[in-house]
Amino acid sequence: MTDDQNITIDGKEYVLGEMSDEAREQVINIQAVDQEIQRLQIKLAIAQTAKATYGQALMTALNVNGNTDTKLQI
Repeated sequence: MTDDQNITIDGKEYVLGEMSDEAREQVINIQAVDQEIQRLQIKLAIAQTAKATYGQALMTALNVNGNTDTKLQI
């Protein structure tokens, strides 16, 4: 981020360089948390895909055919 960068908070624009040090730190913290949320959402999507795949493999192993709406509950 640069000091002349504008950010919008609740519809109001602020110049980063005009913010207090504490406010800038909070902006950085929010950006870091947003990145972590995005990373975790990707991990969750991977885990959900793996679960669905394992469920399909289980249905195949149990010779359950034709019912694509089966919800896996163990």
